[in-house]
Amino acid sequence: MSAGTEAERVTQAILDELLSKRHLGVVVDSPPGAGKSTLVVRAAATLVATGEPVMIVAQTNEQVDDLVVRLAAADLGGAIVGRLSRTGYVAPQRLGGLTNLMVSSDVAELSGCAVTVSTSAKWAHVKDRTWSWAIVDEAYQMRSDYLLAIARRFERALFVGDPGQLDPFSTVDNDRWRGLSWDPMRSAVAVLLRNNPTLPVHRLPVSWRLPASAETVVAKAFYPFTGFRAGSAPGDRELRFTAGASAGPVDAVLDEAAASGWALLELPARFTIRTDPEAIDAVATITKRLVERRAVARSGAEEHPVTPERIAVGAAHRDQVAALSAALAGVPVTVDTANRLQGREYDVTVVLHPLSGRRDATAFHLEAGRLCVLTSRHRQACIVVARAGIAELLDAHPSTEPVHLDEPVKFPDGWAANQTVLAHLAGHRVQA
Repeated sequence: MSAGTEAERVTQAILDELLSKRHLGVVVDSPPGAGKSTLVVRAAATLVATGEPVMIVAQTNEQVDDLVVRLAAADLGGAIVGRLSRTGYVAPQRLGGLTNLMVSSDVAELSGCAVTVSTSAKWAHVKDRTWSWAIVDEAYQMRSDYLLAIARRFERALFVGDPGQLDPFSTVDNDRWRGLSWDPMRSAVAVLLRNNPTLPVHRLPVSWRLPASAETVVAKAFYPFTGFRAGSAPGDRELRFTAGASAGPVDAVLDEAAASGWALLELPARFTIRTDPEAIDAVATITKRLVERRAVARSGAEEHPVTPERIAVGAAHRDQVAALSAALAGVPVTVDTANRLQGREYDVTVVLHPLSGRRDATAFHLEAGRLCVLTSRHRQACIVVARAGIAELLDAHPSTEPVHLDEPVKFPDGWAANQTVLAHLAGHRVQA
């Protein structure tokens, strides 16, 4: 069965499940780049066609605006799309000129809209209206307390998200709730399924973003029990440079990435501060050289230049991002943390490994979701910069995190995921 046929079969099964109304909720798990937003828009159009109003819940304003643009371009039978905003919200330029869009901070003014979109935080303030359907996008990023706050606003819901990526983020200590069935710091889907184990769970089977070279390692490291297939076959995508290479590890690592889809620039083993100057310089130098060599990406029969806007640089911490941004001043690439890169897509990514130069392996740096985000944003190639010794750190450093009773074990395990990725990168290593 072709990838497209298999994906359509699963999508149709999800839509049929919704229309059957056999369950109050339906969960859809998705690997990176499997078309979550496409499914959300298609599900919304399907439900609107039944004449029932739909509320859509996203987790950030950026996600809301992305969905609004997609919905406005979709076939909704002439229906108006509502964008529920905060007071004083100024619509971005991409929303300008959308004739079937209404923007307001007052939900009453959007009562005539077939689809209304907003963040979970904004929906929590709506008290006087209910919808037949809710669609929750990026549901694994949503904290369960936000779901509890808006649960009375809808009768049935579709939850769409990626279980392999980052869990909801909180700045407060959450030990007091660990193990409880309603733990507010866990994802909305995790708590939903723990309390409603009979709800159907569907899985999107195809990643349209990741190249064939990434299918095995990403699936094995971060989706060991479900897996997925890449929508592209070997040879369907190509990355090449129009400017020649020179001797040295920087061009060597770029050539390895173009040839195999993966590359690791390994710096000498050393314990360093978090903003390791040598590692920061290596990431910046690789990125600048990538721009200088004027890469061209091919996908099927289509080609396009890999401009700086199609390149991302990722790191674990904001101070690392600040140092990288300073080192890349004047180069208009995206530089951000894993949390903020989640859900985004680029041709090539350059990543500073979260465990590079560290003496310990904390839960933050070991979180499988963080590494998953950093190594699954690319359509063509991912380049990792790290100091030698991470595998030895993982083998030698014991877990010091407390064990909480009745807390479900989270898979994949951070140790195993990191070792799987490192083992794969070892075959694409260039030593600095």
